[in-house]
Amino acid sequence: MLDTLSASSVLEVLKPVQDPELQKSLVDLNMIRNVEVDQGIVRFTLVLTTPACPLRQFIVEDCEKAVRTLPGVKEVLVDVTAETPQQKALPNRQGISGVKNILAISSGKGGVGKSTIAVNIAVALAQTGAKVGLIDADIYGPNAPTMLGLADATVTVQQGAAGDILEPAFNHGVKLVSMGFLIDKDQPVIWRGPMLNGVIRQFLYQVEWGDLDYLIVDMPPGTGDAQLTMAQAVPMAGVVIVTTPQTVALLDARRGLKMFQQLGVSVLGIVENMSYFIPPDMPDKQYDIFGSAGGKKTADELQVPLLGCVPLEIPLREGGDRGVPIVLADPESASAKALTAIAQQIAAKVSIAALT
Repeated sequence: MLDTLSASSVLEVLKPVQDPELQKSLVDLNMIRNVEVDQGIVRFTLVLTTPACPLRQFIVEDCEKAVRTLPGVKEVLVDVTAETPQQKALPNRQGISGVKNILAISSGKGGVGKSTIAVNIAVALAQTGAKVGLIDADIYGPNAPTMLGLADATVTVQQGAAGDILEPAFNHGVKLVSMGFLIDKDQPVIWRGPMLNGVIRQFLYQVEWGDLDYLIVDMPPGTGDAQLTMAQAVPMAGVVIVTTPQTVALLDARRGLKMFQQLGVSVLGIVENMSYFIPPDMPDKQYDIFGSAGGKKTADELQVPLLGCVPLEIPLREGGDRGVPIVLADPESASAKALTAIAQQIAAKVSIAALT
């Protein structure tokens, strides 16, 4: 055991402490910085790979325990921050300046709550301190402005060196672009594939996104032009497939998942939405309205992670309708806790992929 208390001895005892997911030394990963020792008080900075790290407290406790093995330690102060790594570049894919990770939230069919999941994941990540953007790529049904409380927002277009640049709307810590900002409320979007592809590329490359840790893309349902455009245009850190436990939803989810795999996009996992209903007057009861365990069965069969199961609660729907997502409106609810945990898992998987 080291018998002196110094910055070097602190680093030495922290070397065996590993990032639980990367399974590498925190010191070797340069996650321990700014070590200071003053009259028995040890202070250092722990730099996590994502602000949404689900194992944050576990890592901090491991560090504190290791440092306290040194003689003369009176107090351990850990300043926690994060530096989200950049996803790996891919050949023939054009990244977005300032955007570190691009994630798609997709589903095989409509009506499974994909946009609700996308909006809440975006807000949950923003709550951790991450810089987050959201593209509402569901061109035919742009609902994200309503869900983010931006239904009456206006966006501005500026002239840039490469053409028009759209300034995204902002609320709840999330930057948003959506077709909903560019058309009247009741106006249908009657477009063929090439026009759809064009506007998605504009949302990717002709928006003033600034610096983002995560750009989340709420995809339209199905396996069509929008999915092909995303997979072929940008390097994607991964895709999350949303389904319900119902058999018909699972069948379509499998097709959507396989499509992304065939296009070379990493599938981060499956989210089972509407897993069960919690009646507001009987919070201890739950009803499997759409079946049960379908998401887990599908995830097991396709050998991808089940990221979580989100229950159906009335406040979840109410929050989306009034523009205050459930992770903000009622963070202690079962659905908010599930969505927050899912967001943390997604962030962790993205960081692992970028660093391995």
